[in-house]
Amino acid sequence: MGIGVPKDLTDIRRFFAEPSHPRQRQYEALRAFFVEDRPSHEVARAFGYTPGSFRVLCHQFRRDPDPQFFHSPSPGPRTQPHKSKAHDLVVALRKQNHSVYEISQALKAHGTPLSPTAVREVLREEGFAPLPRRGDDERLEHLGPTAEAVADVREFALQPGTQFTTRCGGLFLFLPDLVRLQLDEIAARAKLPGSRMIPSSHALRCALALKLWSIERKSHVMALVTDPGLALFCGLNVIPKKSYLCEYSSRVERERTVALLAAWHRALTDEQLFDAHSFNLDFHSVPYYGDDPQVQRHFVSARSRAQASVLAFLAQDASGRAFCYSNADLRKGEEAEEIFRFIEFWKRQHGELPRHLVFDSRLTTYAHLARLDQLGITFITLRRRSAVLLKEVADLPASAWRRVTLDVPARKYKTPRVFEQSIRLAGATLRQLFVVDLGHEQPTILLTNDPHSSHAKLLTRYAQRMLIENALSDAVRFFHMDALSSAVGMKVDFDMALLVVASGLYRLLARRMRGYADAQARHIFRDLIDTPADVSVTDSEVRVHFHRRAHLPIVLASGLLNTAIPIPWWKGYSLRMSA
Repeated sequence: MGIGVPKDLTDIRRFFAEPSHPRQRQYEALRAFFVEDRPSHEVARAFGYTPGSFRVLCHQFRRDPDPQFFHSPSPGPRTQPHKSKAHDLVVALRKQNHSVYEISQALKAHGTPLSPTAVREVLREEGFAPLPRRGDDERLEHLGPTAEAVADVREFALQPGTQFTTRCGGLFLFLPDLVRLQLDEIAARAKLPGSRMIPSSHALRCALALKLWSIERKSHVMALVTDPGLALFCGLNVIPKKSYLCEYSSRVERERTVALLAAWHRALTDEQLFDAHSFNLDFHSVPYYGDDPQVQRHFVSARSRAQASVLAFLAQDASGRAFCYSNADLRKGEEAEEIFRFIEFWKRQHGELPRHLVFDSRLTTYAHLARLDQLGITFITLRRRSAVLLKEVADLPASAWRRVTLDVPARKYKTPRVFEQSIRLAGATLRQLFVVDLGHEQPTILLTNDPHSSHAKLLTRYAQRMLIENALSDAVRFFHMDALSSAVGMKVDFDMALLVVASGLYRLLARRMRGYADAQARHIFRDLIDTPADVSVTDSEVRVHFHRRAHLPIVLASGLLNTAIPIPWWKGYSLRMSA
């Protein structure tokens, strides 16, 4: 076994009584059980085994035809042939001031390959110190990554006669709306950070381009840094790298994010994107898979469990189906108050309170429902099913129920039964509706302060709250909302604001495309946006010619093509798209 026996008699006895080597311990334990007939549980306790594991050890010993306890392993190799063969060449190359990586490449070409680690070990044995770090101009010529140009608006220039093909041709379809909405003015009003190399408006277009093109993470922009079309869209010589884009969101605090949303609402004043008749509200937990003590645990519905995540609040216009407000800079205990922050934001931007809100039972508290009632804001929400309420529903006689018909042709369960009662909750008088036969195992309990709407209208409107669930699902899959893996809520908050702007731009574009008014963003992107184009520059225009696609007739009918559109950040040049 290779165990040295001590000289002292006490140590010799301890050597046999308290074996330290695993194989010796097995031998002594088995000998005590089979030869000395000691009980198995006593032997297991004496030699540090559990009773179960010792029984397994005895079982294996009985079935081992040739147990080995004192077998000495054959000695390993005393030499290293590969190192010995390359030893002299390694030393000679180091004397010529070559690095371990250069030596490793030379040995590979010589037919005696050694890894850089093995080369480093040979040099250490010979007493060679590591080489000092060298500059790029001191290194030998070798293949490496291509160093792309640095993004700088001062280097941006459109040269007549320039021609190229871009993967991101569909992005140019958003430029007419960006020009009309004056994106540069939006960035200025929000006081977004910028520099002489990348002004705030250009930085906003770069960040927005990632959302519009469905780039999952900022690091994935590196696959497109050589695409001149993406840089042209932003008005830069090249698109900024991932390091700039990641760092930029760290400089945008909540105050500027709110200012960005406010400027976005002001720009949409004449667009009628937000009908403002009714809003769907919801929370979404953005999972965080790192290890950071500052990230709190929230319930993630997709996982049906609580886990580390960043909580985000989103408001959606029910008619226009566009997100109109977001906040991801939330901490535990602040969730219930967020609905009033949205109300305050909407009043500040539009001069009136939201008229109608629809949300689920976990969005706010019963006391806050009473506050909404005092403000005169109509709402529809669910009430959590308690044992008392479920018993009350079960005890209702059949004659108490009223059957209603929902005017929703595609719905399977169109004739639920409803029981209504008036209740006092947190000081407010509300309508409470028990609803069964709606396709759920448990009854649905609806709360509202709407005194006039019929049962069918209330149920139909709450069912339409699924619009925000669908929009969240679309945002998760297309805008990659769950890929915002940052431990800093402020960074996620800026990304959520970009999500609001990008979703609005998709909704505005969808209005122009026949048959796509209600389509989700990923559907619009797949059919109309994800298309390459040939770009050519003339004396006064940038001409974008789309490649033939199956859905190109939809773009032709939109009215966006064959019209010169001046682009302010192109230094006097106009955009003309064609197919």
